[in-house]
Amino acid sequence: MVDVSILTKYFDLYMKGLGHVVAASLLAMAGSFVLGTVIAVFRISSLRVLKAIGFVYVEVIRNIPLLLVVYGFYLLPPVFGLTAVDGFTSGTLGLTVYTAAFIAEAVRAGIMSVSKGQSEAARSSGMTYMQAMWHIILPQAIRIVIPPIGNQFLNIVKNSAILGVVAGFDLMYYADIIASDTFVTFSPYLFVGMFYLVLTIPISIGLKVLERRLSHSK
Repeated sequence: MVDVSILTKYFDLYMKGLGHVVAASLLAMAGSFVLGTVIAVFRISSLRVLKAIGFVYVEVIRNIPLLLVVYGFYLLPPVFGLTAVDGFTSGTLGLTVYTAAFIAEAVRAGIMSVSKGQSEAARSSGMTYMQAMWHIILPQAIRIVIPPIGNQFLNIVKNSAILGVVAGFDLMYYADIIASDTFVTFSPYLFVGMFYLVLTIPISIGLKVLERRLSHSK
């Protein structure tokens, strides 16, 4: 039985959690896109050191659980004598680092799909490698891989529930508090699912519309 009174009584807590979910998701989206793009450029670099860094980053991060990445930011700093990182920050950093590995592979695939002739033409006109990459190659590559990158952004929103494990003040964190306070286990988490749907369904619809427009513009 769904207890609607929980939603009304603890609505302010749900709103606080929702605000932290949105903030963490937006920060992780921006950070993972920038970091993922840099790693993608490393992956195709002619410098062996950069290529090795990109390869190791992608292969390591993609093959360990997100929870361990978040725990790394949350638990390791004090081990090395550094200031402890709060749950929200460690969760957001974990989301950023983890998602960047997947975005890097998407961007790399986009770069590889751009004709090499365009890079050669840019270089022959006097551009440096980085200028050609920034002004010619990357804009086309990112346009090609917008759908998979958008899917990763959608995953960030859903994966933000990981913040609840490290007291990140998200929806799951407050749902745990509400469940402990009311001794009701079903309704608090049901409402969390509803709030996530409010966030993810518009994003999913928007991605489908964008994908259709991109396919028609080709």
